[in-house]
Amino acid sequence: MHPDIAAMFDLSGKTAVVTGGARHLGWDAAATLAKAGCAVAVTSRDGARAADSAARLGELFGVDTMGLALDQRDGQQVAAVAGQIFAWRPRVDVLVNNAGGAAGDRPGILFERTGEDAAALIETNLTGMVHCCRVFGERMAAEGSGKIINIASMAGMMGRDRRMYARAGMKGQPVEYAAAKAGVIGLTRDLAGFLSPMGVCVNAISPGGFERGQPEQFVRDYSDRTPMGRMGRDGVDLNGAVLFLACAASDYVTGHNLVVDGGFSIWH
Repeated sequence: MHPDIAAMFDLSGKTAVVTGGARHLGWDAAATLAKAGCAVAVTSRDGARAADSAARLGELFGVDTMGLALDQRDGQQVAAVAGQIFAWRPRVDVLVNNAGGAAGDRPGILFERTGEDAAALIETNLTGMVHCCRVFGERMAAEGSGKIINIASMAGMMGRDRRMYARAGMKGQPVEYAAAKAGVIGLTRDLAGFLSPMGVCVNAISPGGFERGQPEQFVRDYSDRTPMGRMGRDGVDLNGAVLFLACAASDYVTGHNLVVDGGFSIWH
């Protein structure tokens, strides 16, 4: 590989923060950035899980790491955790806003959900991300550089055929999840307009469905509606998108929503 190309994707000496970095797409993002040379701070609502993930990253990839408990719905907690991170590494170059979640053990059908259910889901997936963008974005703007990557979803771009869930005996995601993820895409675009003149790139990634032990019926139906014929794969399919948006290769890219869905959305 030519040194110019290698340098374009090299993040040695940089510092990244990955919220929700203990598993699934968050772990993949953290591992990718660590492989590229970043020191990485990961957060999780479960502090022990965050600490374990940070330790694994350090052991596997030989980078400095930190694991912290964080419930990003609490803006004061976000500010306090950011203070700990800045005491550890005074500059954060990359923020991957990945923390979020769907319905958990609550009903998925709109008519069976409460106002409290809806508020909690939106706070987790959208309001908490705003808190993180505010706190870390302010420091990046003061430094005159930085990359913010917001994890949105294909669900924020299109309506879903819930018959696929019903056929497989799954409850599916609530409509507020789609609303929150659409909000993440809107947040990304407008925040890019605000921060880009200050040297900070803000982009989103909208993953499609990833295969994680769903019923065979669902995997078959979903794959059949995807041009590439399969669901996404943890550990593989998000990594390149994260690296691209975090490194110098994307220095002229901002306000973009990079869709990583195997083409699912183009057939609908």
